[in-house]
Amino acid sequence: MDAHSRRYRRTARTGLALALPLVALAACGGGGGSDASAEAGSGKGTISVWAHQGQKSEDTALQNAVRNFNSSQKNVKVELKLIPGNDYTKTITATDASELPDVMEFDGPTMANFVYTNKLAPIDSYVSSRTMADATDAGKAQGEISGKHYGLGMYDSGLGVFGNKKLLDAAGVKYPTGLSDDWTADGFTAALKALKAKDSDGKVLDLQENSGFNNEWGTYGFSPVVWSAGGSLLKDGKAEGALDTPAVVSAMKTFQSWKPYVDPNTDGNAFAKGRVALSWVGHWMYPAYSKALGDDLVVLPLPDFGNGPKTGQGSWAWGIGADSKNAKAAGAFLDYLLNDTNVTAMTTANGAVPATRSALAKSPLYKRGGPLQLFADQLARPCGDSDITKSCVAVTRPVTAGYPTITAKFSDALNSIYGGADPKSTLEKAARAIDQDFSDNAGYKIP
Repeated sequence: MDAHSRRYRRTARTGLALALPLVALAACGGGGGSDASAEAGSGKGTISVWAHQGQKSEDTALQNAVRNFNSSQKNVKVELKLIPGNDYTKTITATDASELPDVMEFDGPTMANFVYTNKLAPIDSYVSSRTMADATDAGKAQGEISGKHYGLGMYDSGLGVFGNKKLLDAAGVKYPTGLSDDWTADGFTAALKALKAKDSDGKVLDLQENSGFNNEWGTYGFSPVVWSAGGSLLKDGKAEGALDTPAVVSAMKTFQSWKPYVDPNTDGNAFAKGRVALSWVGHWMYPAYSKALGDDLVVLPLPDFGNGPKTGQGSWAWGIGADSKNAKAAGAFLDYLLNDTNVTAMTTANGAVPATRSALAKSPLYKRGGPLQLFADQLARPCGDSDITKSCVAVTRPVTAGYPTITAKFSDALNSIYGGADPKSTLEKAARAIDQDFSDNAGYKIP
């Protein structure tokens, strides 16, 4: 796997292969019972912490945070266990709640399933009010179910279109400077046509096709097309009438029409090497792109399909195991982990958007006037996962235990549409399949 795919794994995705076992587990009647609640305990002693093994720099940042926490006080000792990222979600899914740690990391979209199967406890009583207040609204939205918070993250994520200023200017393409003057979907299509006229092979756009679309990249990368068209992956527990509306069908036809302009990007370097002028991807490509293009790099919002520009958000987060007997100590560690020093160290290591207000305000990349301010601006206008209005921008993937089914069916439909399938019948089929699974599992209701 190339470097950019590894970066994406760490900051935004739930691999489909990892998520599918969650469906089977939930469908076996393994969840939906009582609201799991950890025991407060003494607030002293040894606690266990599980985390995914990421890039080496991320692992080092986390190990330093644990070491510094252990030496900063004498009441609590953290024992950290790193589990390979490819196996991480499968490991939590396969482990009985009684065997899970006091504190565990999880990829954002898997949270609701772990709550549904009674593996995560609400953290509101155990983290400080200061920690909760410092979390960004978008970060809190990912971790909230029915007014209770089950997770907070050190970092968040976002999407945009990276542009090559030199190539855009040469083709006479006018492009937006921020959210206030976003381009329409038609304007984006016109830009592709103008760029093609000046390009030797006519391939002017990168959609990270080399990562494939029938996986979490498909859902994370292109559900903003659905939201920007005024649709949703799930509305009031149903996909029919949300995912397959005429406006979404029309938007997907537009998306499909872009394929002739897309570089397959088999080497992962279509944009960095100047083969294409536009790259639809997330914040994690900034280091490589900035190094390659320097002052010619511009950062632009995704196109607007009528309901305002939208972006995905959400990433790895931290919570307390439902069977913990020492949630007070777990909360003390989370307070420490989410302080400015540790959040800054982690986001410096992985280039992600800080998920705390204080660290975000000081970030050289994301602060006002910084090169990636657009991503911070997007996250400052969160939609949550249901109230997707024209004025909000950052949308949380559906917070439901049935998310593995949603992402499997949507990304498969997206992949088929990109390959030439009829958008209307393909979206209708996906919506019916999602609704059938939800019906079979009593709506994946969480008390």
